[in-house]
Amino acid sequence: MALNTLATDRDAAIQLLRDVGLRVTSPRLEVLQLLTAEPHQDVESITAAARNRLGTLTSQAVYEMLRNFMETGLVRKFERPGRTAVFELAGAPHQHAVCHRCGRVANVEVEAPAAPKQALRGWRVDDTEVVYHGECPDCRKRGSE
Repeated sequence: MALNTLATDRDAAIQLLRDVGLRVTSPRLEVLQLLTAEPHQDVESITAAARNRLGTLTSQAVYEMLRNFMETGLVRKFERPGRTAVFELAGAPHQHAVCHRCGRVANVEVEAPAAPKQALRGWRVDDTEVVYHGECPDCRKRGSE
């Protein structure tokens, strides 16, 4: 079952945390549910949304949770050039598109190309990432008004 599916169900999210050896806490469950509902959020957005539901939560606590989630393979970090990083639940491999005006990130369901073996002699390539840069539909619409 995909992580996105698991995290939508509270019991499954609890089991997921236990499976990777993390203690189950309300803040951890909340962060998982927030990333399920809205991927590609930065730390401040996650903190504000979680704080609204839980009462108190610091950015530092969220950073620590996300670090633990990344170490256990639950979450991936995506670096946006010139902007803060965003986070998403780990799942099936995919690529990203980034809007150069507003910073919006969208998943692109395409396979990354194979590494060019001749150009990378002696390298062991672990991962390939393709990022499409352009304007999102909302920014394009605003630009034409």
